[in-house]
Amino acid sequence: MTALLILPLLVPFLLPALAGRALDRMAPNVALWGITASAVALAGCSLTALGAFVLTGLLRLPFFAALGELARPLHTASDHYVLPLAALSVGGLAVCVWTGTRSVLRQTRAFRAARTEAGRRPAAGDLCVVDSPSPDAYALPGRPHRIVVTTGMLRSLDGAEREALFAHERAHNTGGHHFFLAAVELAAHCHPALRRIRGVVRLAVERAADEAAASAVGDRRLTARAIARAALAGQGGGVERPAFVAGATSGPVPRRVQALLAAPGGRRRAGSGVAALLAACAALSCVASATGMIDFHHQVEVAQGEAER
Repeated sequence: MTALLILPLLVPFLLPALAGRALDRMAPNVALWGITASAVALAGCSLTALGAFVLTGLLRLPFFAALGELARPLHTASDHYVLPLAALSVGGLAVCVWTGTRSVLRQTRAFRAARTEAGRRPAAGDLCVVDSPSPDAYALPGRPHRIVVTTGMLRSLDGAEREALFAHERAHNTGGHHFFLAAVELAAHCHPALRRIRGVVRLAVERAADEAAASAVGDRRLTARAIARAALAGQGGGVERPAFVAGATSGPVPRRVQALLAAPGGRRRAGSGVAALLAACAALSCVASATGMIDFHHQVEVAQGEAER
């Protein structure tokens, strides 16, 4: 069981490299779904493995063995391995809970502040203009969805570029991109290797919105120019907002502009292979954690005298 449950803790280290390749070789929307689903699956499996190690270590102690009604010692690996793994797992879970809770509270406060600020401003449809010289624009989820843009950003763009910017931000709200960003933000607190996925998913979100905006305005060059000028104007400016709120100036803008100016779909040759590798990593982690938990449950039943070894 111990060897199987170590796999879900190792597999996430493969995901950052695979995620980067997936974004290069797959359509942005497809890559976004694949990377996010893989990250969430690997996060859940790693938490399952840590929990199993904690339970195994606890059931080796007389007090918890009595609570579990174990009639005989739990058959596991040597205490030289089990107890240190259990102690490390307790620490790992404590860090996950602590950092995850802090992040949720911080993001919730920032989101409420952003919604309150937007609610104070007159809105034209889904557009909310904030009187500020600092150029900024972002998609604010909620009911109703809002596109928040400052007067400083509006002055930085011409009419056609503004339409491309608005189409980009509307694509974020229409695509529910805040759900992807929030899911990966939570997953990043479950395993250290998944922290690097946040940047990849944010780039995938922006690339997906870029493509949607280019399709909406019918001009890839105009969209690329609008994104570049908005990012240049917003350098060092903007307000603090939740990590799950997407904005046109986020991510590596030169890479996004280059993708918009390139022929669409020109670099998707090996996308199916990368997708298969992402699925294989998630499947391997899920199978290993499920098999390990089934074996753990069987060993507990054996120790309780309810099953044979």
